[in-house]
Amino acid sequence: MVESPVAGQRVKVEVNSHNGLTVIQGVALHPAAKNHVTLKLVNGYNASYPIEEIESIEILGSNTPLSEQKPLPVDVDETLPRIRILHTGGTIASKVDYSTGAVVARFEPEELIATIPELTAIANIEAVKLGNMFSDDIRPQHWNSIIHASKRAFDDGCDGVVVTHGTDTLHISSAALSFAWCGKGETPPGRIAFVGSQRSSDRGSSDASENLISAVYWAAHGPQPLGDSGDGVVVVMHASNNDGVCAVYPGTGVRKLHSSRRDAFQTVNCEPLAMIAVENGECSHILEPGYEQNQEKGSERPICQRPTSYETGVRIAQFVAGPWFHSEEIEAIVQTGVQAIVIQGTGLGHLPIDDPGKDAPENTKVWRALTRCINREIPIIVTNQCIHGPVDMNVYSKGRKQMEMGILGHGSVAAPDTVVVKVHWALSNMMKVQDAVAANLCGEGINLLRT
Repeated sequence: MVESPVAGQRVKVEVNSHNGLTVIQGVALHPAAKNHVTLKLVNGYNASYPIEEIESIEILGSNTPLSEQKPLPVDVDETLPRIRILHTGGTIASKVDYSTGAVVARFEPEELIATIPELTAIANIEAVKLGNMFSDDIRPQHWNSIIHASKRAFDDGCDGVVVTHGTDTLHISSAALSFAWCGKGETPPGRIAFVGSQRSSDRGSSDASENLISAVYWAAHGPQPLGDSGDGVVVVMHASNNDGVCAVYPGTGVRKLHSSRRDAFQTVNCEPLAMIAVENGECSHILEPGYEQNQEKGSERPICQRPTSYETGVRIAQFVAGPWFHSEEIEAIVQTGVQAIVIQGTGLGHLPIDDPGKDAPENTKVWRALTRCINREIPIIVTNQCIHGPVDMNVYSKGRKQMEMGILGHGSVAAPDTVVVKVHWALSNMMKVQDAVAANLCGEGINLLRT
């Protein structure tokens, strides 16, 4: 029986497979199972074989641990735009250390370019580590860190900013920065692009490289943002499950709609802003017709010199309307001192507040609890749990009753998460919630409604 190689060694292995004797080469990883040899193949995939099926193992050499690798210096081309990458976490700026089997964040410019050399032809890359966390752990204080870091980048003369971010809450953070830079009728000094990856960089099917190349390209060579078209902050991700094209989505009009597909991000009640074609590391882009028309019209918004931020102490409760929605939940959450309540309503934005058959007293209690909240000046905002389509409380008497109560949200087409961020921004910046919900602050409003 052969001896297992040490993790990190480059090896050539002869294996007795169903097709006869097969010779493969790769880098040894920690075994995926007992009495197995696991290799990282050159195509990015892993392969595991029982030791008893292996005829021979030839050691070809050893990989240098990432911690000991010294990247080559980066040549600076002064004619290229200057882009700063803000790393918050996720797998997009990571690579596998085969000597340990661990995924390690590599966010220094030299390391990024060593991994994706195509970036050198697009922009001069700088990089700053803000954190290395799962995106589901990100909170408003982290939004503020990204806001301040993006302002520093523009103050230092950068032409654009790319934020690498885990995908689970990427669309929430992009909305947060959109309101921070554009909520008061302004536009950023340059382009800001959020980007992530659905597949880790050690997988053959990874989308990390194309996504990052496209995001850097947009930040460097995209049009100047208008600020009122959802373009103040954008999200750049795969446009389909295939390689070759990435989409540029409005930062306030996109949502992660699939847990694992590479095209998990899709627009909500709006269209993409542009498509970026990536071929052999070279990029080109085409603006979508509606956004191209907006660019031709231009914008009178001034450049934002001081983006707003978020109060970390703001508390917003969220509920989903349905058979399990009870008044006791509302009353309990009010006791915690919430400053607003956002409810994902059914259909056109309806809530269970009627009891026409006199057999559902729970609904009457919900109506009374919500009325008490409004009397206490706690804003109640309805969004659409259907995700797509507007909140329209004019269609049915139920909706008109809700508006008479003082419930907000009529006419909104923004995704539920964007609405919550918008309410948080309003509460943080001395703006009346009812005014913010009714306004189109940075492209999240009705002008992006699909026909």
